[in-house]
Amino acid sequence: MDGVLIDQVRRFNRTVTQRIGALNDAYLSRGRPLGQARLLWEIGSGETEVRSLRAKLDLDSGYLSRLLRTLEADGLIVVGPDGADGRVRTARLTPAGLAERAELDRLSDELAASILRPLNQRQRGKLTSAMAEVERLLVASMVDVAITDPDHPDARHCLSSYYAELAERFDGGYDPERSPLAGDEVRPPSGVLLVATLHGDPVGCAGLKFLPDGCAMAKRMWVAPTVRGLGLGRRLLAETESIAASHGVTTLRLDTNKALTEAITLYRSSGFREVASFSDEPYAHHWFEKHLPAQPATGDPSPA
Repeated sequence: MDGVLIDQVRRFNRTVTQRIGALNDAYLSRGRPLGQARLLWEIGSGETEVRSLRAKLDLDSGYLSRLLRTLEADGLIVVGPDGADGRVRTARLTPAGLAERAELDRLSDELAASILRPLNQRQRGKLTSAMAEVERLLVASMVDVAITDPDHPDARHCLSSYYAELAERFDGGYDPERSPLAGDEVRPPSGVLLVATLHGDPVGCAGLKFLPDGCAMAKRMWVAPTVRGLGLGRRLLAETESIAASHGVTTLRLDTNKALTEAITLYRSSGFREVASFSDEPYAHHWFEKHLPAQPATGDPSPA
């Protein structure tokens, strides 16, 4: 990694943490550190599962437990079993916690205003636009992509969501039985299935099916609407290419429907060229392939 880029990220982190008061033990002068204040905000006005808080905030379970115990001892939250499933722990704000959260919201608005106030209108626009772009890129960097067994719940969620979207977008709908893909076809050693997650939630997938003679097919690439625009589709495609090349694949192929205009644009901009039909896929209108640089095989991939 470029050392200049690393230095810039670290400098940015130092500036931001100082400017928002993250270095102080008493964030926004409320007598508690930023971690506790953020946890109050994330719990919100209803019941929130503790495991979802851990995933969303990317906190160690032990540290999260200590934060929760402190807030509970202060009378700001109640932690207990979920009414529908006693195995699941939830947290909710007490009346005092709701009042504290409202005060934190008010003080946070004042802090944001104090950052903008010294700037002129043009500078405010530049800063907030830059913040939006930085936020988008930081979220993109939080997405984890891993080889996942096709029977895993995250994989099943992605595939069922993919099929549901195709049913809405294709003329005449979509029936996965007409375009079957067995789990073993995207399970090592026959192939792989990549699943992308954000804060523990599945948000995308891409399959790779190895074929004879140095070929492979990319299959079932999908990105959740909530994370589109983060470059995840391009990342999944690039990781699929990398895995294919590392297993000796020299030609990567894929097909797609005319309704998936975004996918067609992605494939063309990623170096795939349109070719004549090479499959009997009933929903395909376009066929693409890309020649990959030869790399030494690295062995069979394993599910995460």
